[in-house]
Amino acid sequence: MDVQDLFGKLPDHSLLQLLTKTELAQLLHTARVNSAAKGDVLLRQGDAGDSLIILLEGQARVTVYTANGREIVLEYADAGAVLGEIALLDGGERTASVIAMGPVRYLQIGRTAFEVLLAANHQIALRIMRVLALRLRAANQTIETDRAYAASPRLARFLLRLARGERTPLITLSQTELSMFAGISRENINRQLSIWSQAGVTAVEPGGIRILDPETLEDIAASVD
Repeated sequence: MDVQDLFGKLPDHSLLQLLTKTELAQLLHTARVNSAAKGDVLLRQGDAGDSLIILLEGQARVTVYTANGREIVLEYADAGAVLGEIALLDGGERTASVIAMGPVRYLQIGRTAFEVLLAANHQIALRIMRVLALRLRAANQTIETDRAYAASPRLARFLLRLARGERTPLITLSQTELSMFAGISRENINRQLSIWSQAGVTAVEPGGIRILDPETLEDIAASVD
């Protein structure tokens, strides 16, 4: 992939948008652009963290596996997301796995190239810090939700989180995937979505779940029971 092609594929919020074309060209000398199919593991929990990836196209889920094999979904990442930077920064093992939700293309950056990039562009370092801070905030909110909120407001909070502030967005996750993300049984999700559909708050469509009334959903998310 050449520089012009890559620039055309980067979303506005991508970390690489902070680079000039010259800096990006230098990075591409050592970075690799890879493709993966649905279900492929892009990063594996427990592996050595010698690189990070930046999604260029597609969506991936960030998940951890407990000792008894249970899968807990931490996040759904879209194009522009930076993944795998924790192990790259601290030299430890991968803390989570990243799995392609469909066809994806991603840029893989090794530790040496990443350190050179940070040294040359402090804005990249600041953006990485903001990304890590946002993830810590999201993790704290998840813990709060699990401890303090019943199923209905918990589901509302996770739907709003997936919506990322868009108006009447279509959330392209199955109810099974949403169950793993929100920690609520599929039966309870189905029941709650049926109630909300009748009230005009959400709608279950062939492609996913659409939020029709975000203001009401925000009210539900703020309630405790």
